[in-house]
Amino acid sequence: MSDHGRFIWYELMTPDVAGARAFYGDVVGWTASQMPGGDMPYWVLEADGYGVGGIMVLGEEHKAAGIPPNWTAYVAVDDADAAVEAARSLGGSVMREPQDIPGVGRFAIIADPAGAVLAVMKPTPPPGGRPEAPKDALGHTAWHELYSGPTEATFAFYQGLFGWTKDEVHDLGPMGAYQLFSNQDGQVGGMMQKPDNVPAPCWLYYVRVGDIDAAAARVRDGGGQVLNGPMEVPGGDWVLQGIDPQGAMFCLMGKKG
Repeated sequence: MSDHGRFIWYELMTPDVAGARAFYGDVVGWTASQMPGGDMPYWVLEADGYGVGGIMVLGEEHKAAGIPPNWTAYVAVDDADAAVEAARSLGGSVMREPQDIPGVGRFAIIADPAGAVLAVMKPTPPPGGRPEAPKDALGHTAWHELYSGPTEATFAFYQGLFGWTKDEVHDLGPMGAYQLFSNQDGQVGGMMQKPDNVPAPCWLYYVRVGDIDAAAARVRDGGGQVLNGPMEVPGGDWVLQGIDPQGAMFCLMGKKG
């Protein structure tokens, strides 16, 4: 089965790599190891031996371009160049043209028609294939949430690009519709029109932790801010949205008690 449309990696750009490693190590339990070689230091994050993401420095050239500290997801595609052209034809834009990372894959950075940013990648399969983590494992991303343009038009963009399918839709009253979506992994996220209190269109990624109240306390103790929550969501989980000490927004999902 093709991995096209599957979330495969999450990357943090931060001005303080050491501080971010310490913060997320305490809050989420990730361990970090530096990749050998390369022009820029890159740290791989692991949860129980599974690679879940990476950290790289937000350099002066990024700051000069107006890029803030941020998390970006990588979505697998069958052909990175074709995905870029598809994004353009569907009304999106290309922030970084396709580029090869030796031994890793070919990637590009795109934005949907409203400006929410994602990376696409045709990965180079590791020997023996990429190991799959247990479902709902701690330290892994459990939900993907998009605040972007009008929901129907936004979903059409991602459906055309990745083949995602509609799932349930929840009526949030004055805030509009919250459209759940699925890929080959099942129900993996939801999208809605950006609320007025959200500064810009964006993707948010919810990492699974154990006790949500204990996680919130670790966020505060580590110098982060809890912006919203913990609040209960359908299915019995509790979520919070926060900002890490370096300024990147992150989200957590867990249980009470």
